[in-house]
Amino acid sequence: MSEILEHAQALFSYASMLRRDFHRHPEIGFQEVRTAGIVARELTQLGLEVTTGIAETGVVALLEGSQPGPVVLLRFDMDALPIQEETGAEYASQNPGVMHACGHDGHMAVGLTVAKLLAARRDSLRGTLKFVFQPAEEGLGGAERMVEAGVLENPQVDRTLALHIWNEKPVGWVGIPAGPLMAGADMFTVRVEGKGGHGAMPHQAVDPIAAAAQMITALQTIVSRSLSPLESAVLSVCQISAGEAFNVIPQAAEFRGTIRSFEPHVRSRVVERFNAVIHETAAAMGCTASIQLRAITPPVINDPDAAALVTKAAQEAAPELAIDPNYRSMVSEDMAFMMEKVSGCYFLVGSGRPEPETSYPHHHPKFDIDEAVLPYAAAVMAAAAMEALK
Repeated sequence: MSEILEHAQALFSYASMLRRDFHRHPEIGFQEVRTAGIVARELTQLGLEVTTGIAETGVVALLEGSQPGPVVLLRFDMDALPIQEETGAEYASQNPGVMHACGHDGHMAVGLTVAKLLAARRDSLRGTLKFVFQPAEEGLGGAERMVEAGVLENPQVDRTLALHIWNEKPVGWVGIPAGPLMAGADMFTVRVEGKGGHGAMPHQAVDPIAAAAQMITALQTIVSRSLSPLESAVLSVCQISAGEAFNVIPQAAEFRGTIRSFEPHVRSRVVERFNAVIHETAAAMGCTASIQLRAITPPVINDPDAAALVTKAAQEAAPELAIDPNYRSMVSEDMAFMMEKVSGCYFLVGSGRPEPETSYPHHHPKFDIDEAVLPYAAAVMAAAAMEALK
């Protein structure tokens, strides 16, 4: 496996060129027309069997080995975010209000580099590699749409692999846990109905803002007081809106947020307490409340065997990497929909820039990566794919 990293490093200029081109021309979910066109062009030039237009803009390519064997799916996401870029980089976004602020530009560059690495080794492969370039990962249901479109079939997939370059950690770090890695996500909207009135005569009104404030404060006790300290969950209220004038108590108030958890029983307990807090607080404050709760993604749970094979591949391809088997994050990832159907491993590859003043988190307007991550990510994924085919 050692020559995989050398080959990936030799392809650095190719990966960097692609990543910067994608970064200059970001496209949001289900609108990745230019992006998908470049992906399809590069895969076709490698002699892969390419299908486009899956779940609107998705691209799938098959690389057949010289001998029969399992089918391994490698997934890379393509969409950007509705964020105005502030990096000042020479390759900054040319599309106003749209930016690759999560590293998907790097994922595509890595994916196409992996395709080059493995196409060059086609004669030694036993089985089939299915390259999946997915649209709309950022909360828009792209993975679910691709599963519905049959991406796990024809041929039937036996193992799934995916990665994320990760600015929270430096280049040289790889997170490959067995078991939970990323949390399942729910989105909630609470509407509190009161009785509007004059701000100077609150006794004639029923204030939904006061009720919402009590609810939001009480919701913060669910994780700290209704769960075991050894269990993990997050409940965050991230939006609130009410009223249109400084001297009018409004008829209604609304707030929205997210619940994150790893285990089904933890989610059930949080949701149970959430409903009780909202409805009982509303009743105590003389209001009524309605709740909309929507599951966005299940948690990402790595199969232990798959995590072990990725770990082995990473150690052999790049022994200098620091492998973290215990990392978890409360962010969510829709790759979980594919992994629910076909077990696999999702791993993280450190991409944080070495200068603290230029290293920003994912979804920040100044987000950027250290491109030194590209050969490492490509080498680990290519090596893991080859190990999974054995």
